[in-house]
Amino acid sequence: MEAGMIRTYLDWLIELPWALPEEKSVDIAEARRILDEDHFGLEKIKQRIIEYLAVRKLAPNGKAPILCFAGPPGVGKTSLGQSIARAMGRPFVRVSLGGVHDEAEIRGHRRTYVGALPGNIIQAIKKASARDCVMMLDEIDKMGRGIQGDPSAAMLEVLDPEQNATFRDNYLGVPFDLSRVVLIATANMLDTIPGPLRDRMEIITLAGYTEDEKLQIARRYLVRRQLEANGLKPEQAEISDEALRRIIRDYTREAGVRNLEREIGRALRHAAVRIAEGSTEHVTIDADDLAVILGPARFEDEVAMRTSVPGVATGLAWTPVGGDILFIEASRAPGKGGLILTGQLGDVMRESAQAALTLVKSRAEAFHIDPALFEKSDIHIHVPAGATPKDGPSAGVAMFTALVSLLTNRTVRSDTAMTGEISLRGLVLPVGGIKEKVTAAARAGLTRVMLPARNRRDFEDIPEDARARLEFIWLERVDDALAAALEGEPARAPESGSQAA
Repeated sequence: MEAGMIRTYLDWLIELPWALPEEKSVDIAEARRILDEDHFGLEKIKQRIIEYLAVRKLAPNGKAPILCFAGPPGVGKTSLGQSIARAMGRPFVRVSLGGVHDEAEIRGHRRTYVGALPGNIIQAIKKASARDCVMMLDEIDKMGRGIQGDPSAAMLEVLDPEQNATFRDNYLGVPFDLSRVVLIATANMLDTIPGPLRDRMEIITLAGYTEDEKLQIARRYLVRRQLEANGLKPEQAEISDEALRRIIRDYTREAGVRNLEREIGRALRHAAVRIAEGSTEHVTIDADDLAVILGPARFEDEVAMRTSVPGVATGLAWTPVGGDILFIEASRAPGKGGLILTGQLGDVMRESAQAALTLVKSRAEAFHIDPALFEKSDIHIHVPAGATPKDGPSAGVAMFTALVSLLTNRTVRSDTAMTGEISLRGLVLPVGGIKEKVTAAARAGLTRVMLPARNRRDFEDIPEDARARLEFIWLERVDDALAAALEGEPARAPESGSQAA
């Protein structure tokens, strides 16, 4: 009765690649060429991959670190793994971990169960037919935990170079050596990866692309790929650079390039219809044609002209699809000293507003603000785009500046954006996402950005074109922010009536 089960088990044992194939030498120059051919930009990432390959070449038997590419969707994490496989001349296999919530998906089922099979790791190695394949563990942050166990706990052995030489699959029942497999993981968010699992990987962060990088990617890869997908030849249809810029700016808002490729495909399908009808032999799509083909622009950059009245400051925000600017609006109305916060703010952002108000109250005399104002007025802080949830401490400087601007009746410079966390001592503390925030400021037409002095270490990550367009002001204390941001001398104190921004 068990003959079929035993035969299947023996077939699995026979078909697995137990012998180690002949070691291939990695050509570093060729690897660099392949990475440059497949991906534009990402210089630091490519350099880390070249270092990784160089170490594998010099120490083929060494325990290599497990890389984890973390970043927003569409920035090329999975295709980087394919490029590494090409550069190493090894087979590539992808294991999708999104939605896996059963430990047996990783370790396999015991042979006593009907329909038992090895786990995804052993199945992938059999599919690759090589014990030294490049294995991409895709979406490692999307694993769940179910009643059948925790698959992320089973991954701890797979991702530990000290243990995976004797990886034991429940179905095989014998150790299998995974130490020669090049394991690469991808993730969108690191927060959902358990700490011990994250500790076993070297995290390499891929930020979103700038507008110029997207233009180069579209010109080199996306247009050619969409021409082929829509049955067009380069001599039949083309898209001008200005049209590509308009698509990037007005029709897509993302960190990666997936939506950009879709919009290019839509534009080229419009050309394909005209060519298939025989009405023309060559179509050139220019920026002026996009309104007809793609419809009206979907996005517009917030023009930084809303700071012409006291109480409005321009802040910088990080989002999963890149940076953005946001406006902090403060107003005052007769009341009993309350603080009203609106704009769907998270707990951390609400606490930033409380800290900003406390800091303003503690320095009221220095700013020539009548302390009685706080007792007989309600302060209202609003962050527009009320349907969008917002959180994080980095709006502290902007909130403080908006409050001082409101209460001293001085406007904030309309060409200046700011980011930074504040402390009750008046210090400006460092924040994350500097590259994305500064890029957003340059895109919105601003000319000055105020950043925490302790974020100088991130200056090298800022794209060259954004650095050239912007003036940087580094803040140690909140007084530096006021000196750089507020215009004019303190005017007469606002009247006790309502003051709206």
